[in-house]
Amino acid sequence: MAENNKLETISNLFEGKEIRSVWSVEKEEYYFSVIDVISVLTDSKIPRNYWSDLKRKLMDEGSELHEKIVQLKLKSNKDGKNYLTDTLDTKGILRLIESVSSPKAEPFKLWLAQMGIDRIDEVFDPEIAIRRAINYYRNKGYSDRWIEARLKGILDRNKLTDVWKENGINENFEFAVLTNEIYKTWSGMKASEYKNYKGLRKESLRDNMSDIEVALTDLGEIATRELAKKHKPYGLKENKKVAKAGGEVAKTARDNLEQKLGETIISSNNNLNYQYLEENKKLESKNRRS
Repeated sequence: MAENNKLETISNLFEGKEIRSVWSVEKEEYYFSVIDVISVLTDSKIPRNYWSDLKRKLMDEGSELHEKIVQLKLKSNKDGKNYLTDTLDTKGILRLIESVSSPKAEPFKLWLAQMGIDRIDEVFDPEIAIRRAINYYRNKGYSDRWIEARLKGILDRNKLTDVWKENGINENFEFAVLTNEIYKTWSGMKASEYKNYKGLRKESLRDNMSDIEVALTDLGEIATRELAKKHKPYGLKENKKVAKAGGEVAKTARDNLEQKLGETIISSNNNLNYQYLEENKKLESKNRRS
């Protein structure tokens, strides 16, 4: 794993107890200490032994979870030194919880079961998922007007990816390359760099953009879509040229606006009500940006 991982201790995830974790910049994913989770979910006096027995059981059962374990150096709470520690990503931790036999794990298992039921219901009635998204954004403080524009942006994005698929783009990394070409052309940053500039990790970049930033992003993607429909490029190399051309349309609009404003429209602001502080290695609340 890349060396620019960020070590953190995140509190209040499990009964207020600290769970050591690592944020992988490269994979954009958290990796949690298995021992810490085991310690919280069981009454074992020696959680390391509990995990050793469970890990052996998972191996014997042929569980894929064992293959997902990643050893990373985490700081010990006892002596402050760094030791290689078994970690799992978010999906792996949820799978681990299902494997733990303990009354403390039952509330998490019930939550996971309910999540599964909800997703199955959404397969039969997709409107449930749409309502859930709308309520999520409302609870976050977004206006109905903003939500309407956001949902439209999602539809426009899907129209673009559909055109890309017709033009021979199928792999996830190819979609990422083309998206980054649009972003980098008009903003000067790839999507991951833009997120880092705004202090984001797993959060959505567009959910944390200003109205102008969103408008320019949409313009770049819509222009790319229309150019791709017109010229019908095929394969990654040719589609990349068109993505750059689409990004240039948004870049021209940005340059014209900034010239009249006399300032950049690229902002490091976000809509989070918390922030990541590396020096304290924890999440800290902050006032929401208006």
